[in-house]
Amino acid sequence: MKTAIIIGATGLVGSQLTNKLLNDNRYNLVKIFVRKSTDIHHPKLEEHVVDFEKIETWKHEMIGDELYSAMGTTIKKAGSKEAQYRIDFTYQYECAKAACENGVGKYLLVSSAGANIKSGNFYLRMKGELDKKVSELPFQQLNIFRPSILAGERKERRRGEEIGTSVLKFLAKIIPPLRKYRPIDAETVAEAIIKTANRQSQNNLMIYELDQIFQI
Repeated sequence: MKTAIIIGATGLVGSQLTNKLLNDNRYNLVKIFVRKSTDIHHPKLEEHVVDFEKIETWKHEMIGDELYSAMGTTIKKAGSKEAQYRIDFTYQYECAKAACENGVGKYLLVSSAGANIKSGNFYLRMKGELDKKVSELPFQQLNIFRPSILAGERKERRRGEEIGTSVLKFLAKIIPPLRKYRPIDAETVAEAIIKTANRQSQNNLMIYELDQIFQI
């Protein structure tokens, strides 16, 4: 029986991970670290409402077998590139570092298709920076997932994103080069992440691009 730790538990992929891990009999405890309560009640759930700006006050609680990192936001929601960087990069890296120092063996990160530290795109460069930095941490096993646009039911409606997702799904079917950017259901991503977490691997670092996520 294992303990899973999740940050980003209220997001599209994170909420799927939370639900699936709570109902997975390989896990007896699921710890989630959130900014405000999820109001989820489950005998296996341990919820920590924390201030990510003050990780020093609670990082000792990040003890378990696996850390699932699915935190993320948009510039519109964060208010600025600086605020988005703090959430998407700083918080996630600091949590990964703390978990590694606490002896957590496996780290599973939701990154992005196109993540590249040399990208001219702010978002993709930020994701590439995080991929590189966490890969330098001495986890026993580190899996990075690079999905494209995520499809699924969000708590808040994003009408423009929903339309864009539908259009891209259609175009990816008729324009082969766009296949590498085709949308993927958040549930599919969550299932792939949990499957890899429960596999034995010879490599301590694995990066899964979009096609590989679909295949898992």
